[in-house]
Order: sequence, then C-alpha cells, then structure tokens
Amino acid sequence: MNTPAFIMFLGIVFVTLIVTYYASKKTKNANEFYTAGGGLTGWQNGMAIAGDYMSAASFLGIAGAVALTGFDGFFYSIGFLVAYLVVLYLVAEPLRNLGKYTFADMIAARFDAKKIRGFAAMNTVAISIFYMIAQLVGAGALIKLLLGLNYTTSVLIVGVLMTVYVIFGGMHATSWVQIIKAILLMGGTFLISIIVLAKFHWSIPAMFDQMRTATPLKEAFLNPGVKYKIGLDTISLNMGLVLGTAGLPHILVRFFTVKDAKTARSSVVYATWIIGIFYVMTIFLGFGAAAFVGNSEIVAANPAGNMAAPLLAKAIGGNMLFAFISAVAFATILAVVAGLVLTAASAFAHDFYNEILRKGKASEKQQVSMARWAAIGVSIISIILALGAQTLNVAFLVSLAFAVAASANLPVIIYTIYWKRFNTTGAVWAMVVGLISAVGLVLISPNVFSPEVGKAIFVGEPIFPYTTPGIVSIPLGFIAGYLGTIFSSQKADVKKYEEVLVKSNTGIGIR
Repeated sequence: MNTPAFIMFLGIVFVTLIVTYYASKKTKNANEFYTAGGGLTGWQNGMAIAGDYMSAASFLGIAGAVALTGFDGFFYSIGFLVAYLVVLYLVAEPLRNLGKYTFADMIAARFDAKKIRGFAAMNTVAISIFYMIAQLVGAGALIKLLLGLNYTTSVLIVGVLMTVYVIFGGMHATSWVQIIKAILLMGGTFLISIIVLAKFHWSIPAMFDQMRTATPLKEAFLNPGVKYKIGLDTISLNMGLVLGTAGLPHILVRFFTVKDAKTARSSVVYATWIIGIFYVMTIFLGFGAAAFVGNSEIVAANPAGNMAAPLLAKAIGGNMLFAFISAVAFATILAVVAGLVLTAASAFAHDFYNEILRKGKASEKQQVSMARWAAIGVSIISIILALGAQTLNVAFLVSLAFAVAASANLPVIIYTIYWKRFNTTGAVWAMVVGLISAVGLVLISPNVFSPEVGKAIFVGEPIFPYTTPGIVSIPLGFIAGYLGTIFSSQKADVKKYEEVLVKSNTGIGIR
C-alpha cells in the first residue's frame, strides 16, 4: 500500500464529505436538489462544467491512449474540445431559456406529451450509465494499483461514496466537489507538464523529434492510423466526440444551475478556456508516459493504459507526486460519478415519477425522496456493469456515451428549436432509433467481438467494422426524426413553435 497516497485519498474524501454536509443544509426543496436553486455564478458553473467534463476519460484514458497509440489517442482531446463550440452556439442559451430541471423539460416546452418525457428520461439514464461505467473502471484500476485492493472492492468503494454525495448534498454538493476537483486536476496536470517539458530541455520541437524513436511504434507514433486504421472509423469517432457533448445530460443540466441565458453563455466560455488548456496538456501526459514509463510497464499496470498518468507522475516525481496525482484522479472520478448519478436520478424522479406516474402532482419532498432512491438504483446498476468492463479503455467507453448522446438527444434538441414542422412522433422516433442503433452497433462491433483472444469481450468476427457507431447512428437519429415527422398524420403546432422560438432566443416568459 502507498501510504502517502492513502493519506491523500482520505484527505480528499474528508474534504468532499464536509462539502456534502454543508451542502445538505442548503438542500431544502426539489429546485435546490436538482439545480442548486439556479444560484451558481458564471465562473462557478464554468468550473463545475469543466470539472464534469474533465473526467477519468480525459485524465486517465487520454493519457493512456496517447502513450500507447500516439496521434490516434489525441483525437479524443481534439474532439472533446471542439465539441464546446457546438454547445456554445447551438445549445446553451436555448436550453437555459426553455428548461427547468432536466433535458426533458426543454422538449416538453414544445411537446407536452408524457411519452416524450418517458423516452427522454430513458435516454438520460442510459447515457449516464454508459459514462459512469468508464469512471468506475478507472477508479477500480487506480485503487487497485495504489492500495492493493482488488478491482471489485475498489469499484464498490467509489460506488458507495458517489451515492452518499448525491443522496445528502444534491446539486450544491456535486457542483462544489466539481469545482474543487477542477482546481486540483488543472494544478496536477500543469505540474506534470512542466516537469515533462523540462526533461525535453524546454523544447517542444525536441520533444516531438525524440518521440520518433521513444516508443515501439517509432515514427508511426506521430501519425494517424495506429489504432484507427480505417478512415471512416476515425470520422465516426470524431463525429461522436464533437456532436455528443451537446446531448450529454449531465452537461445539459448544468445550464439550469444559473439564473439566466447570459450566465449560461458565460459558463461555457469559462469552461472552454479551462478545458482547452487542459487538453493541450494531455500531449505532455501522453508523450511523457510513452517516453519515461514505457509501453510494457503501462500495459502491465493496466492493459487499456488507464494508469499511464499516475505511472508518469511516479517516474518523474517519485512517490509523493505519484500519491498526489493518484489522489487527484480519485477526486476526478468521485466528482464526475456524483454528477452522473444526480442527472440520472433527477430524470427518473422528475420526468418519470412526478410527470408521468404522479401526473405532476408529487410534492417536492416526494420528488427528492424518489430521486435519492433512484440514485441508489442507478449506482447499483452501474457498479454491476463496471465489474464486467475492467479491460476497456475509459476514453473509449466515454466515446460510446458521446455517440449515444449525439444519436439520440442532439437530433431532438436541434429539431425542437429550429424546425417548425417537427412533432411528437418525430421526437420519439429520433430518440428511440438513435439509442437503439448506437447501442446495437456497439454490441456487434470490434469492441465486443474480435478474432484475437483478449482483444474484446468475445472471440469472433465483428459484424459492424467500426469501433464507434457515430457515422451510422447519428445520421439515423436525424433521419428518424425527419421521417417520423413527415409520415405522421399529426400536424405541427405552429403557434407553439413560434412561442418556443421567441422564448429560446430571448428568454421572455421563462419559468
């Protein structure tokens, strides 16, 4: 057991539990539980968004992907960052003006149908669980490496902690845990980047030149095609990454934690700067791990490369830096999973329980109580699924969540805001086809089936040739929304559309 790391782990857990305790005193009603009462400022929400976004996939997964596959690993950094332009220009302001607590609220502003809420809640829970599995896989590998605990025990520890944050603290606790985590993660990543650059004699060209011979890949390390050998597979990955953020439920609900659309835009600007700086630094994490840790040691610690960043910290800074970076990674995972659990629980309690089962008549106390029980249920499901995904790279797992979000949620958001003829049938078709096609294609892809033993979950030839489904599932989501609309006998409510158009762009008449 690494004693300094264990002490830092305990310190982070203690601080976050203190934050949860004080946040619980502010969580008196559903509004405060779901959205922190809309009281976050632009910079606070921007840091919380960045904290939500800079997940285990970003810190652990991308560092490992770059270290093992070179340029192909950096596709994740590029896609994650560019995605915020889509959020800023197309989604942030309309979502804040139309929504209240969840993604489904925005759709319901135009289509007041129970089935819309039901499918939206289903998508939110599915995407959140996909994303959460990645965080739990990273947590399991990290705690196993540091404390010597087995993978199952490690996942259970994180699962219990994330449930505690949500049950007692709600959005207040989740937001402040995210802010603390964002500060720690940026500080730790900056420190490693400076040390790595110093080892390359403060010369970025020298670093790139040395990397031509520093790994078994040789010059191929700096070129695309190591992992994504098929051009369309690369396009598919980047489509999911760039478009997926605008449909991620745990990012979308962040725009309800501020008072107005102007503050929502400000949040995205702050988040984009923080995230942009962070993703530039992932180059130093990946290159440093490849050069100073080595391919064999990274794979020995975790076949998917998820421990590359902590191992780099140990190689260049000894046990203390290793302990600090590992503790930061642990804080990263705790913060993100808490946000995901809260998002999924809110969707179930607000959209399914209150609006569908109770027809909007559940009291705020009943909603919050149901959200807490839902948080426990979502945590249990995620833990069970994470136990079977130990060998998968966490950046890849998150890319699947992005593909589902881009396929099932984004078409509905875009059509709701910008297409006059769009109707309830189109919305349902888009959500169902987007979700089923994305998940279905993953189940028959090379991630699940491979002719080589140990490369995937099952041995066999994949039916779908690409590792990510976005290139097929995203167009299918948009096409399904279009066809569902034009073949439906249901007429569009033009007056409602005009009302939504004005409200989404001006904020007039928002709740």
